[in-house]
Amino acid sequence: MSAITAPISELAAALRAKRLSSVELTLGLLERIAKLDPVLNAFITVDRERALADARAADAAIAAGHAGPLAGIPVAHKDILVTAGMRTTCGSRMLANYTSPYDAHVVRGLKRAGTVLVGKTNMDEFAMGSSSETSHFGPVKNPWDLRCVPGGSSGGSAAAVAARLVPGGTGTDTGGSIRQPAALSGVCGLK
Repeated sequence: MSAITAPISELAAALRAKRLSSVELTLGLLERIAKLDPVLNAFITVDRERALADARAADAAIAAGHAGPLAGIPVAHKDILVTAGMRTTCGSRMLANYTSPYDAHVVRGLKRAGTVLVGKTNMDEFAMGSSSETSHFGPVKNPWDLRCVPGGSSGGSAAAVAARLVPGGTGTDTGGSIRQPAALSGVCGLK
């Protein structure tokens, strides 16, 4: 397994031991996203500049010795979670240009933990679906079999983690929208 596609626990240990920098990890994952996401369509928004700025800040915190256990770990947020300074579309044409002035609670918490925000993942429009095919931005493909769906509504996050585009991602779950995509995409999902 490549260093950039290792599990979060191994990546965190490599970052703390300085065998890998967050900038190196983030650049490697951004390259994977550029290569694989045009087919998978797991992301609605990728913010390279923000991700690299977050990675540099995480590397500085690690070097200074005051970084938390998730410092430098790249993540993606389901595009229903408002994120300050980054558009939040909810998979809908109506919100295609909406940018939130504040962060959702989970976004704020993971930011405080030092994670690196790579971008926002595709989803069923307004989280109303179970296949991740109803997004205004096109359907998400299952990385294990492109003819199959990744499940929904958090299918973009599940596909991104399954394809090792990011080591972790957020989702939301009212009636199975984390559990079902995790099962269909072969990843661990926590409600």
